[in-house]
Amino acid sequence: MNQSHDGMVCAAHPLAVRAGWEILNAGGNAFDTAVAVAAVLNVVEPMMSGIGGYGTILTYEAAENKIQFLNASGRIPKNVDSNAFRAPTPHYEANRRSAKAISTPVNLQSWSELSQKGVLDWSRLLQPAIQLAAEGFPTDARLAFFIAQQFDHFGDEAQSIYGKNGIPIIEGELLKQFAFANSLALIASDGVQAFYEGSIGQKICKMVDEMEGYLAQDDLETAVAEWYEPIQIDYRGHQVYTAAPPATSFPGLIRLGLLGQFDVGNWEHNSPEHLHHFAEITKHAFWCRLNYAGDPDIQSPPLEHLLSDEYLAKIASDISSSKASVFTPPTEFGESSQHTTHFVVADKQGNLVSSTQTVGQAFGSRLMAPGTGIWLNNSLQYCTFEPAGNPMDAHAGRHKLSGDMPTIIAKNGRPWAALGTPGGHTIGQTVPQLVSNLIDFGLNMQAAIDAPRVSFVEPNSLHVENAIADSTAERLSQLGHEVIRPEGGIGFAHGLTVHQDDDEETAVFEGGFDNRGAALVG
Repeated sequence: MNQSHDGMVCAAHPLAVRAGWEILNAGGNAFDTAVAVAAVLNVVEPMMSGIGGYGTILTYEAAENKIQFLNASGRIPKNVDSNAFRAPTPHYEANRRSAKAISTPVNLQSWSELSQKGVLDWSRLLQPAIQLAAEGFPTDARLAFFIAQQFDHFGDEAQSIYGKNGIPIIEGELLKQFAFANSLALIASDGVQAFYEGSIGQKICKMVDEMEGYLAQDDLETAVAEWYEPIQIDYRGHQVYTAAPPATSFPGLIRLGLLGQFDVGNWEHNSPEHLHHFAEITKHAFWCRLNYAGDPDIQSPPLEHLLSDEYLAKIASDISSSKASVFTPPTEFGESSQHTTHFVVADKQGNLVSSTQTVGQAFGSRLMAPGTGIWLNNSLQYCTFEPAGNPMDAHAGRHKLSGDMPTIIAKNGRPWAALGTPGGHTIGQTVPQLVSNLIDFGLNMQAAIDAPRVSFVEPNSLHVENAIADSTAERLSQLGHEVIRPEGGIGFAHGLTVHQDDDEETAVFEGGFDNRGAALVG
C-alpha cells in the first residue's frame, strides 16, 4: 500500500506511473495526469489500449463536488451490416476480428475532454508518450508474451516495429515506435483534429475501405466523447457511483444491491456461504444485462425498477442457500476480453479520474494503418449477434455498449475510493467484490485487491482463483457449481482510497496495485 499527500497514480505499468508523477510535479491536476498516463499506456501497453480504441471514464471535480461519466465508447459506424458477424454469412467468425469489426475510436476525444479540465498545455501532456515512443523502452515479459502470441497476424509494417528479421522482439529488447511517435507529435501540435479530420484519420479510413470495413471519414468527423450523469446505489451508508447507459455497468450495481439484502459481514470472507451467494447474485445480474441493456437513445434499462428495494428484496428471497441454480439467459451473448487497462489518478486538490480503456482483444483487430503506428480496435466483436436485432447487436449508428465499470465510492458526501479493473465479462463481478471487501470486511485497498476472487462464466461455470482453499472449492461443487480453476488471475484492478486529515483540507491517498498482471502472461 502506497501513501501520499500530493496525489496518487495507480496504473498497470511503472513508466505510466512515472509519467503521471511528472505531470503532477509540473503543476498538473488529475485531469492532465490522466491524459499523460493514458497516452503512455498506449506506448508501453499497445496491446491493451490506445488512440485506436474506446473506454469508460468516471471523474470527480473537487471544486464542484461533482462526479461525472465520460463515455469514450462512441458509436457504431453508420454503414455497418450486422449480418456480417453471424451465420449464414461466410467467414462470419473471422469478420469479428477483421476490418469489419473496427468501431469508431473515441479514446483520443476523451483525452481532449479531460485536458479541458486541466491546467497544462495539451502538447505538454503528450510529451512523455512521444519521448518513450521515439527513444524506446525495454520490453517487459508481459508485452513480449503478447507480441509473440499475435506476431504472425501482424502486417509487414507492424512486424518491422515489433520484430527483427521476422522474429518477435523478446523481453529486455528495446521497442521503438517511430511512426507512432510522429502521430503523437502531430496530434500534440495540431490537436485531435489531426486524427479525426486530418491525415491520420484519412490513412485509417483508406485502409479500412480497402479491406472492406465499415469505418468511414464521416464516422471519425462526427465522433464525440459524451458527458453523462453517473448512476449510483447506496450500499451500507456509502454511495457507489459508476457509468450510466450506454455503458452496461448497471449489473454491477444490481449485484451490490442484492448483496445489500444479506448480512454479508456475518459470513467468513470467501467462505463457501459467501461465494455461493455471490455466484447466485451474479447470475441474476447477468440475466438483467442481457435482457435490459440498450442504447439510451432508443430504450434505457429500467434502472429505477432494477435498483429498487422491492425488486432487490424479491430476487434475494428467491436465492437458495443450499443449491446452485442453472443459468438460463434470455438471449445468446458474446465473448469477453482481458485485453484492457484500468488506471486511477488523484491530485492534492482532491480531483479523481477512474478510467478503463481498451482496443478489444490483444492489439485489437491486429490492423495498423500504414505510417501511423496506431492499432485499431475490434470493438464490434463484443456485440451480441443472436438473435438478430437484439439491443446489443451491432446496430449501425447507435452507441456502442461498453461493459466497463470505473467506480467512485463516496462517504459523507465526499469521495472515499476510486477503483476499476479490466477483464471483459468479469469486470462487473470483480468491482462489486472489491467494494464488498472494502465496506463489508473492512479491508484496505491493497488487501481488497489482493483478496482472491470468483467469476461466473457462461453458461454455468464458476471460476475460482487458486488462492481460494480447496475445501471451499469442493463445497461449492457440492452445492452444484461447476467449479473451474482458471490458469491466470481474474481481473487486473487498481484503486485508491482518500482519507481526510483532521483539518478536512488535506487528504492522504492510499493506492492499491494488482499483482495479477504477471498472471496474464501465462
